[in-house]
Amino acid sequence: MNLSNFKRTAMVAALAAFACTAMAADISGAGATFPYPIYSKWADAYKKQTNIGLNYQSIGSGGGIKQIKAKTVTFGASDMPLKPEEVKAAGLVQFPMIIGGVVPVVNVPGVAPGAVTLDGATIAAMYMGEISKWNDARIKKLNPKLNLPALAIAPVYRSDGSGTNFLFSDYLSKSSPKFLSEIGANSSVQWPVGIGAKGNEGVANMTAQTRGAIGYVEYAYAKQNKMTHATLVNRNGKAVSPSAQSFQAAAASADWAHAANYYLILTDQAGDASWPITGASFILMYATPDDVGASTEALRFFDWSYRNGAAMADALDYVPLPDSLVQQVRATWKSGIKGAGAVVK
Repeated sequence: MNLSNFKRTAMVAALAAFACTAMAADISGAGATFPYPIYSKWADAYKKQTNIGLNYQSIGSGGGIKQIKAKTVTFGASDMPLKPEEVKAAGLVQFPMIIGGVVPVVNVPGVAPGAVTLDGATIAAMYMGEISKWNDARIKKLNPKLNLPALAIAPVYRSDGSGTNFLFSDYLSKSSPKFLSEIGANSSVQWPVGIGAKGNEGVANMTAQTRGAIGYVEYAYAKQNKMTHATLVNRNGKAVSPSAQSFQAAAASADWAHAANYYLILTDQAGDASWPITGASFILMYATPDDVGASTEALRFFDWSYRNGAAMADALDYVPLPDSLVQQVRATWKSGIKGAGAVVK
């Protein structure tokens, strides 16, 4: 082989090796649809800076938990935190990444965003089939000045196992003893009436297409799709609108320092300004990962997002974690995840 051919062959081999490395460097994750809009925004900005991408499958919290336990992804994401004993038994580490809100969305002709006011007990009755028309006396009592039609209510629910399902059903369980005893709170429940749809995207689309529908989605989906959200009466009896401020108000009293494995649920919090269906989205990773390099790369992305992602989160009405909680999470990484020392100095 002459020198020219040798150089050409070496260059091709180097480029091929670089391409393989770049492909291998992409971070793999799966799970919650709730944080998908902000994860996508962070991932796009992160790739522009580092050339490392994020391959995130927005398949619902239940799917994310299954995939991390099956070791098919580097991290799983769930809006329903695993209980401390389950985290420990699976050899996982769990930590919060972002805070946001689930909002009821409606498709009622002539009703503007925020114009209809509902409470947990009324929504629970709607999803149990006990309230079937929009002009029902219980809805009219909450909206004495709103002219609601005699239109059939079409509840739309998540058909897949999801953290959004958990947050919504947990809120309804806290609002209605009957809902708690007959349906309960979980990532997947048996809804007695309504139309099922997959993912936040599916619920948003089905609600938008169905006259008389009520659904529930993460607020970023409602905002991006210009959906008609409801105002909610919170635990303090105050009517509040969904916003980063009302999500922050709900999260303000959260005692993360004493929550084992960060197991904390933020629905139905006290406070005049608190949005009642607020929740954190969590990351699940192995304490001793099979691929330390991939795990470390994922932690670098999360660390970058904590440091640089607040403005992007604010733009989508998510709530970035407070600095004290971020420092607590980094300490958890350092003590609990092999290879995290390369990220947390």
